[in-house]
Amino acid sequence: MSGPVDLDALAAHVRERGPAAYLVSVGEDQAPHVVSVEATFEDGTLRATVGRTTAGNLARRPRATFLWPPAGSDHSLIVDGTAEVDGAEGAVAVRPTRAVLHRVAGAPADVPSCIALERA
Repeated sequence: MSGPVDLDALAAHVRERGPAAYLVSVGEDQAPHVVSVEATFEDGTLRATVGRTTAGNLARRPRATFLWPPAGSDHSLIVDGTAEVDGAEGAVAVRPTRAVLHRVAGAPADVPSCIALERA
């Protein structure tokens, strides 16, 4: 079980990885829909501009996941949250509910497999 997300730690990890991320939503058929986005983190919220399919998915099913692949690290950054969509502009705002650093396949065994970004 995860606790509240440490937004300061999350902000630092997002800055470190840069804006290029993947955003996962769920389609009508319950299949994942993955798109590449430029994400920003402001005022405790992840923001991105998306197309019609992603916006529609998130309007109907507001759970969203951002993924930053490992960039010079042994861990990917995965952030789950609840989305709000401004349909006219394609703007999405996601409030993080869970964030983890997840070890990539092939990383050394002494590297922790999953590190939750939560308040102590």
